[in-house]
Amino acid sequence: MPAVRGKLTRDAAISKLTWFKVGGPADVLFEPADVEDLQAFLRDLDPAIPVMGLGLGSNMIVRDGGVPGVVIKLGKPFAKVEALDRHRLRCGGAAHGILVSSSARDAGIAGLEFMRSIPGTVGGYVRMNGGAYGAETCDVLVETDVVLRDGTLKTLSNADLGYSYRHSELPEGAIVVSALFEGREGDPEAIQAEMDRIAEAREQSQPLRTKTGGSTFKNPPGTSAWKEVDAAGCRGLQMGGAQVSEKHTNFLINTGDATAADIEGLGEEVRRRVKAHSGVELEWEILRVGRKER
Repeated sequence: MPAVRGKLTRDAAISKLTWFKVGGPADVLFEPADVEDLQAFLRDLDPAIPVMGLGLGSNMIVRDGGVPGVVIKLGKPFAKVEALDRHRLRCGGAAHGILVSSSARDAGIAGLEFMRSIPGTVGGYVRMNGGAYGAETCDVLVETDVVLRDGTLKTLSNADLGYSYRHSELPEGAIVVSALFEGREGDPEAIQAEMDRIAEAREQSQPLRTKTGGSTFKNPPGTSAWKEVDAAGCRGLQMGGAQVSEKHTNFLINTGDATAADIEGLGEEVRRRVKAHSGVELEWEILRVGRKER
């Protein structure tokens, strides 16, 4: 591994960094000290070694065999949020959605309230076009700064990212270090009221106090994933320690002793049953990464 000023950990237990709390270790976990440290590391790292970014680990299954190559997790130096004016926020790639939305509220910037409801970081939002409650990242992103796999720092515009539903064309191995968001001028009290409404709706409808990974499948055209899963009789379905949530059927749950194979296998069984019942081909929204066996 190249010399770094940040922290390198070999055979790192990253399951504890994910919401499902399952999966094997990363070959190497790198926590860079700053952008320059990240650039130098990627520039000097053997190009054949794969690289993966890790945010809050909320929308991810780490397989039981662990993750090959290097997992990069951005820390506090990348978590700052700054209001530039009454319309724009500059946010670090590791900034949480709650911090982004509350900083926007304090600055009187409306339009970013939806980020209050997405358990993730700015880097994940940019990569996955994170969205909820009628809004998506592509609606508010102006540009993003990324460090490419060769260590180059590059600014990409919204148009450069080729956004579609829960998808972007962010280059493979690129790490999002910051993003510029633009909303509209708003009243802080009204913004807070909308954030409260979203938080309450989420509390009522989603199994927030469980080991889960958020929405499992993308919504198919013309319908909702949860409706298709429910109609196929999968509510409460179990495989090993994994279960389809009784509260929201587009959520999978680790009931306590699930393996990554249990969770992924349950998801595939749900896809099979939905296909057999309605002909709908559900697409995974949750990322499944790493080796199935080591």
